[in-house]
Amino acid sequence: MPESRSDRALDLVLLGATGFTGRLTAEYLARHAPADLRWALAGRNEARLAQVRDGLPDGAAGAPELVVADSGDPDSLRALAESTRLVITTVGPFLRYGEPLVAACAAAGTDYVDITGEPEFVDEVWLRHHEAAEASGARIVHACGFDSIPHDLGVRFAVGHLPDDVPIKARGVVRAAAISSSGTLHSALEQFARARTMSRTHAARRKAEGRPEGRRVRGSGGKPHRDPALGYWLLPLPTIDPMVVVRSAAADPSYGPDFTYAHYAGTKTLRYAAGGAGAVGALALAAQVGPLRRALMSRFGSGQGPDERRREKSWFTVDVVAEGGGRTVHARVSGGDPGYGETSKMLAESALSLLFDDNPPTAGMVTTAQAMGEHLTARLQAAGMRFEVL
Repeated sequence: MPESRSDRALDLVLLGATGFTGRLTAEYLARHAPADLRWALAGRNEARLAQVRDGLPDGAAGAPELVVADSGDPDSLRALAESTRLVITTVGPFLRYGEPLVAACAAAGTDYVDITGEPEFVDEVWLRHHEAAEASGARIVHACGFDSIPHDLGVRFAVGHLPDDVPIKARGVVRAAAISSSGTLHSALEQFARARTMSRTHAARRKAEGRPEGRRVRGSGGKPHRDPALGYWLLPLPTIDPMVVVRSAAADPSYGPDFTYAHYAGTKTLRYAAGGAGAVGALALAAQVGPLRRALMSRFGSGQGPDERRREKSWFTVDVVAEGGGRTVHARVSGGDPGYGETSKMLAESALSLLFDDNPPTAGMVTTAQAMGEHLTARLQAAGMRFEVL
């Protein structure tokens, strides 16, 4: 573990503060962070950073400092990482822009959180920087937004109501009424376009990481079907969430000696399930055609998002059904606007939990369940998200 980082000039730096999700995260921190937080907003344009700072709401936390840093300038990222205890970043697509910051944090022993939903990026970072982060004591925590906190902590919450010495099968079913962020669309298109490379990288990472000794943990692709317990039509969902849940289960024996997880989108009717499958398929095909992919990405520019009125109408639920030892637990995680409002909340609370909670000792690339578990769950409950057993 690294030497104490309390003598660093800052506790937290938010990189990407001028983007849409970055601004929401800065506003959340301004309202809810403790008064003694030493924090800063970072980005390429100091004038735009000042505009964000001037527009922050009143709250306990004092006004943040401003730091000029560029995701394309490794020297500025190194200086940023060495100046603070923790870095938040919302700068994506992460496969294109994210690795230099992770490298800087891993070398400096600086904790790191992001909102990536890109499996290839997470696998590449593990292969290249996990050992350095373990050695320095840095905790690298990806997917600290809607991807994948409700699923990761939701499964952990459900499994906690079952015996830890029996095989467990769990499935997560997500439903939402919300507008996807432009950043999510950009990341999805790039991932679809790199399907073969993504598969090779994931295989290399699994081989290097190994498997838990004496236990079996795996993800299950599943097939479209109607769930008899939930009453929804289920569509397998090829997102980062199963990968995160399986990594959490592999690190924690309380998930049982034989753990399986399947991940789905849920709809009330078969017609909507078929429509969703068609939409995903069309997006995947479009991603293979360079001009069409670039046209879609330019149509939905970064930094854009819905206004507050539209966000207030958005919602999500993640139902987790876990079975083991003759028992079945149906848990649900639910909240408001998943792509923006709740994501900025989850990202900020993840950072505050790493900074101030008495979490278990971890280092390297770890999941939210590994790194913060019950403390982050409690923080999100206090902030209005619901974790309940139905």
